Amino acid sequence: MGGLAVHGDEDPRRQMLLELLQIALAAVDGRRRTREALSEIVKRSPAPAAERFAAAAVGKAAASMALGAADALCGALERVLIITKDGHVDAEARGLRGVEIIESGHPVPDQRSLEAGARLCAFLEDLDRGVRPLFLVSGGASSLAEALVPGASLEDLRRLNSDAHASALPIAALNARRRALSRLKGGQLAARLAGRHPLALLISDVPGDDPAVIGSGLAGPAPQGTDDMERHVVARLTDALEAVADRAAGLAPVAHSERFSGTAERLAVRFAHELALGSPGLRIWGGESLMELPERPGRGGRNQHLALAAARLIAGHDDLFLLAAGTDGTDGPTGDAGALVDGDTCARIACAGLDVDECLRRANSGVALAAAGDLVSTGPTGTNVGDLVLGLKLPRSETHALPSRVAGAGGA
Repeated sequence: MGGLAVHGDEDPRRQMLLELLQIALAAVDGRRRTREALSEIVKRSPAPAAERFAAAAVGKAAASMALGAADALCGALERVLIITKDGHVDAEARGLRGVEIIESGHPVPDQRSLEAGARLCAFLEDLDRGVRPLFLVSGGASSLAEALVPGASLEDLRRLNSDAHASALPIAALNARRRALSRLKGGQLAARLAGRHPLALLISDVPGDDPAVIGSGLAGPAPQGTDDMERHVVARLTDALEAVADRAAGLAPVAHSERFSGTAERLAVRFAHELALGSPGLRIWGGESLMELPERPGRGGRNQHLALAAARLIAGHDDLFLLAAGTDGTDGPTGDAGALVDGDTCARIACAGLDVDECLRRANSGVALAAAGDLVSTGPTGTNVGDLVLGLKLPRSETHALPSRVAGAGGA
């Protein structure tokens, strides 16, 4: 996981929210969760020493999950195919035994996505019958690897993704449309591997944590026929939310179990309202917001847009803070995870000569938040369970108690 960076964080309340973000990410770390789950699965195997594995890891957490599989399986992992987003593979993953790495298109698929899909099919077809296929799937897989049905083109696929993002189409509806174009998604790989007893470990970024939806069902159940794939969801958004609540027990945390959805600006109104009217303490939300983009959008993503919209509503309140971030470390097409705003954010933006309303209208929140020093950058995190929003209501006079309220946060 990359180091956490945000500009100008002298206020201990802001520092604490950043530490809680780190705690959330550690709780759903792809390498650790894959290693722990796979170690338990191998222990239960009737002949663990005899099994050989070849792993196909697809998604933004693919490299991290592959490392976790190598940790658990040691020499039993003979080959690894990693298909992931540009810049999401570190040196350790590149040194794995028998590794092949493909960096592909995301969030909009490109020609590399089709090449990656073809390579994935070939990789599985070439496996020795004595090797057990292992799928490691996380969010982003839908765009990163694809094989199209006859008559469909890359332009059809790209148009589907672009139109869906511009119109704020919910992820479940988008994945359903993707499956209609695909020869991989919707359980079709499981059908191809019938009789091989494949194993799939998944990191969920979708409501309900359904393998049929994660990655558009890349490792989902076969639509018909034999399906003997064993599936385990190893990390989910609730794991991150619970970790934050546990570590912030001294801040009277309120963890909202219902996963949020809807447009970023409406959610900003809701979160700011609940934060301002509620009792002092920490509020924790998880889910995924949507944005309708103008014709020529500026710099930013849905979490930055939500944070900036909330900043307008908490302006002038010295006791209110809101952090919105993608757990994968990337917010939309940007290199930032999100933003951490407070009651002075809008004033800092105005001092930089920018207009908050205009930046929101042009989907240019990243420029405004950069000027305020409020962008949060984690780098690739090795996980992807959705978006996390943390709200804090705490007067400055009470900041002296923060170290004891978040027990051990600095060691995350």
